[in-house]
Amino acid sequence: MSTLASIELPDWAWERAEVRQALRARDVSAVFRYVQRYAGASQARIATAAGMTQARVNEIINGRREVSRLDVYERIADGLRMPDDARHLLGLAAGRETRGGGKAFDLAAFPEVVRVYAAQTSAAEEIQQQARTAVELDVLAVRGLGLIGLNDSLLRACLTREQDGAAARVRVLLLDPDSVALSQRAAEIGESPESLARGVRLAEARLRELADTCDVQVYRYGMLPTWRLIRTDSTMFVGAFDAGWEGHESATYKVMETPHGPLYRGFRRMFEALVREAERTV
Repeated sequence: MSTLASIELPDWAWERAEVRQALRARDVSAVFRYVQRYAGASQARIATAAGMTQARVNEIINGRREVSRLDVYERIADGLRMPDDARHLLGLAAGRETRGGGKAFDLAAFPEVVRVYAAQTSAAEEIQQQARTAVELDVLAVRGLGLIGLNDSLLRACLTREQDGAAARVRVLLLDPDSVALSQRAAEIGESPESLARGVRLAEARLRELADTCDVQVYRYGMLPTWRLIRTDSTMFVGAFDAGWEGHESATYKVMETPHGPLYRGFRRMFEALVREAERTV
């Protein structure tokens, strides 16, 4: 995109709490309004920068249309010359160039990050496809109901299938319902500790039902959750927990094991360390 077509906000604008909240919520309507306020840009100017029509920008600003496609988020980020931390809040990988024009993180140089999904729902079909044939399946979650604890959860139907006569080995790390970290996480998402703890215990009970037909191990960890992981053999799907959003709402990064890639190895090392320190319940 031509630098003449792009819009550049003052650096301080990207640091404002309301702008960061709009990015975190992927509220493009609010982002565009802040661009009007802090860059003095018209709807036509925003449209040119983002590769849209002025009518489309008007619909977004007035709440009549939402943005959901990753390529559109990318065009908006490029057109507004978002710094990398703003791109990350929006759920995007870092840009190929810094705002000063120098080289920054280039995905082509780190092939272990092979795809970025706007949220878990966008990656669900691929995650299930990978899980159906995996020999090993590792899950790091908070309560895990949406991932593995309920009949219609993302992964449960993938657990009991046979592969060459043997079910997959499944390890699940859930947040300790009696821990201080659970109370902290409940406060972050506006839920009572009792409700969150009941969800964890329900997930454990439902997984315990599978112990006779599936090689499943369930553990409780006690640290405040940051990362949400699904590992299917040599592929990981990584999201994050933060105040105000659940893990499934996070951007999801598909990370492949490579000979020298630090991300896959680092997340794998973290998971194994948590297992060693955790209490096994199933």
